[in-house]
Order: sequence, then structure tokens, then C-alpha cells
Amino acid sequence: MKNRFSRVALLAALPFVAVSTLQAAAPPAPSADLGDIDGDGGVSDFYAWNGPLPGPGRMLRQERLPADRTQPDAGKALRVLYSSTSGVGQGAIAVSGMVFLPKGKPPKGGWPIVAWAHGTTGFADVCAPSWTGTSARDKDYLQKWLEAGFAVVATDYEGLGTKGVHPYLIWRSEGRSVLDGVGAALGAYRGRLSNRVVIVGQSQGSGAALGATYLAKDYAPRLKVLGTVATGLVMTFDTPHGRDYVAKSNTLTDPHFMNPGFAMLRIAGIDRALHPDLDPANFVKPAGYALLRTARKACLHDLLSQADKQGLTGQQIFVENLGPIDGTMDANFDFPDGRMPGPIFVGTGLADDMAGTQGQYNAVRAMCAAGTNLQWHTYPGEDHGSAVNVSARDSIPFAKALLEGKPQPSDCASIAPPGPIQKKRDGAD
Repeated sequence: MKNRFSRVALLAALPFVAVSTLQAAAPPAPSADLGDIDGDGGVSDFYAWNGPLPGPGRMLRQERLPADRTQPDAGKALRVLYSSTSGVGQGAIAVSGMVFLPKGKPPKGGWPIVAWAHGTTGFADVCAPSWTGTSARDKDYLQKWLEAGFAVVATDYEGLGTKGVHPYLIWRSEGRSVLDGVGAALGAYRGRLSNRVVIVGQSQGSGAALGATYLAKDYAPRLKVLGTVATGLVMTFDTPHGRDYVAKSNTLTDPHFMNPGFAMLRIAGIDRALHPDLDPANFVKPAGYALLRTARKACLHDLLSQADKQGLTGQQIFVENLGPIDGTMDANFDFPDGRMPGPIFVGTGLADDMAGTQGQYNAVRAMCAAGTNLQWHTYPGEDHGSAVNVSARDSIPFAKALLEGKPQPSDCASIAPPGPIQKKRDGAD
């Protein structure tokens, strides 16, 4: 029987609400001006596409990235706009992103591709990496792949930069954006890019990367996906759980108990995308209005800083009954099948107190139990952020071996629960 813990946890957090009221009418809308409901605006006209859209995976336009937004040693660095298909029922859409090519002449057949899925940046358009640039950590990480001879195709995801809601953490949406970015780049750079793709993602991008992997065979069958690298897993499977499965805390499943900054992204992004007829503001108390306004116009670091400064809890920010807007979140977040096309590399920092280590083990265990060809690499003392670059010492050789056609053995038989979250290594960031 399938475990529905996360949904049960949501209901249990609402003790005064009968199940039948989950579809009740939303509370009255607030009178305060809380900004654009989808976080639109603040970017250039490059991101607005008003013409007809071709089939998914076609390049619409491109321009050079500003010097302060590019990779330091890229041979070519471009901001791109391409066609895709919404993962939340909005039909044909335009999605923005970036393309980085290594320096020098491409090898015979073209550079292989890393399809990079980024971690959480925010919900508003201005948080798109192609607009704001990447963090120092991600610059270092992408540079490692460029130096290893891979071109990088990096999506911003649906609705991040472009018009419409960003379906934060919805893997069907993010996976399509990843795949269509690769298709568009291959069409635009024939001869310079090779149809040999390794999908890579961290944190939010881990679900996007595995979503793209899961969808590729049916959604983008012409792409030759060799394997996947995912670090800092933020994902779950709606599959039977083994005896050593540990259910996630309500600090990861219920907005009332989550970090208020991340909870606001969930309400503004995931829940808004799944319920376009509802305004998330209707489910936010006046104490949370300022935080919602920030989510709609600024990015993650501003949101987390404000949440910390205000010292508010999710129970103070959100109305008691979130069922009408949040009750279908898990059904759209969870993967329906643990058997993923492999091989898959998973990297986990054992000091990861943001995504947690037990939840990552649960996901790895679910994939292994379903027969996925998977390697799980753990990094003592590394946290959610620092594990990204540390893991490259293993993931890049893994990807190069895939290019050479070398079989990658699974270590599923030897994985074990990670134990308590470790102390962060001095200097890890």
C-alpha cells in the first residue's frame, strides 16, 4: 500500500478542519497592494515573446550576456529564449536561460552538453539566473564542467524571467524546461554541440534534473541522455517505503512549520501554479503581507533575511486552513515511480541541515529499490551548498566515463542510513 505520510501530516496539522472543508471557498482577498501575483516584471524586453510559438525546443532569440553575468572563461556566453510546453497546463510557453560554450575549437562531432538545473533563487522574474547572474559557488561549479570539455545549457525554468507563474519545485514543469533548452541549443549550434547530454542539478535543480531524466524518453526522445548528476536532493517518491524509511518532519512538509521564507515561495509558486483560480494572498495573514510582497519582487536571500529579521513563524503568517490551495501539493511534487533511467549519480553532504540527509537517503533508497542504476556519494562535513563543488571531483569523472561508453556500476547494495546530521566542516560554504 502506498504511503501517504506527507498528506496525512498536512491534515494532522489542521485539527480543527474537517476533511470535507479542504475545498471550501478561499478567505476574502486582502485590500493591501502586494505586488504582481505572478512575480512578473523588472526584467528587459528580451524576456517578452509576443509572437506565435513554434513547437517545443526551438530557439526564439539570443543575445550576449553582460560581462558581469557571464562565466569568467567561457568562449561564448549567451542569454537565450526558447519555446517549451508548460508543466501546469498553460500550453506553449517561452522560457529563458543561458548557453555557455568552452573556449577554442569544438571537438569532432561537437561539445557534449551539461544541461544544468539551478537551485532555488526565488519566485519573481528578477530572480532568473540569466538576469541576475549566478552565485560565486555556481560560477566555480560551471567552470569545472566547461574546463572538462562540456558546453553548458542552463534553463531559468517556466515563469522565472518570463511571463506567468514559476511552478517552484514542480518537476514536470522544470523537467520540460531543461529538455527543451537542450533541444533549442542543439538546433541553434549544429556542429558545435553534440547530442550527448548529461543532466545536472542541485537542490531545486535535483528534482528538475531527475524530472527531465524521467520525462526524456517520451517528451524529448531525440535527445541522447547519457546519465544524470543530482546533489542536495529535494524530492520524494510516492512509492512503498522500506522498513528504514524515516518520514519527513513537518518542517519540510507543512508551511505552518517550515522556514517562512521557503514557505512563502511554496505558497506563491507551487500553490499558485496548481490553483490559478486562487490568490495565495487570501491565505496569508496581515503579519505575512510584507513577506509575500518581497517574494513577488525580490529573491531568496532578501526573503530569508526578511523572514529572519521579522522573527515570525508560519503559524503567524498563514491562515489555519491551507487545504484549498495547498492540499494538492504533494500529489504534484512526488515522483510516481522510483525506477529512473540511469545511470544516476547522487551527491549528499552529510552536514546538510537544509534539505536534510535522511530525506535524501529515502529518495536514494526508493530509486534503488525500484531497480535504478545509481551511485550514492556522501561527503562528511559538507553542507547543502559546499557539497556541490566538492562532489565535482567524482561527478565529472562519472560523466566522462559515460561519454566513453564505460558502464557505471551501481552501489545500491551497499548504501546505509546516514545517521544524524554532522557538524559542518570549517570553511564549508
